[in-house]
Amino acid sequence: MNKRKIAIAITGASGSIYAKVLLDKLSTLNDQIADLAIVMSDNAKDVWKHELGNSSFNDYGFRFYDKRDFTAPFASGSAGYDTLIVCPCSMGTLGRIAGGISDELISRAADVVLKERRKLILVVRESPYNLIHINNMKTLTEAGGIICPATPSFYSLPKTIEEVAATVVNRVIDLAGFNHDSYRWGEQ
Repeated sequence: MNKRKIAIAITGASGSIYAKVLLDKLSTLNDQIADLAIVMSDNAKDVWKHELGNSSFNDYGFRFYDKRDFTAPFASGSAGYDTLIVCPCSMGTLGRIAGGISDELISRAADVVLKERRKLILVVRESPYNLIHINNMKTLTEAGGIICPATPSFYSLPKTIEEVAATVVNRVIDLAGFNHDSYRWGEQ
């Protein structure tokens, strides 16, 4: 099996639990990962501290890059990163990506993944959507991005907030092409 080169972008949308559960899950998939890099917006750090009551994003062994660091490997298509997951994805970030505005590392990385025809997964976290949001999601879908709303499912009968968040994260992990154990409808 080919190992994957993956970048994670965490923005300041509410839903830090999704980013935490994603990082936790990816920590268990090391045998499928060649490289994993992370960039967080300033707002993402603030929202994480507010919602989760800690700075545990500092505890992961992955490489973190500053949002202004255009020397990060995933800022160029030649580095061969095959997937960028933006989780959670704020509507401001979605709009900048849809508009082709590469003014910081998150939007630059998304631009690179799209131009290279690689996988861009946007875990949007907003409700309700206005027409601008919907049009931006349409634009990105037409450009090859995958809109994966942070909409949990309840088939697996989740008992904790982490289990609820995992219903979304497991879909993201599937979309990114990883093999992993998770609840599958119709399987015992």
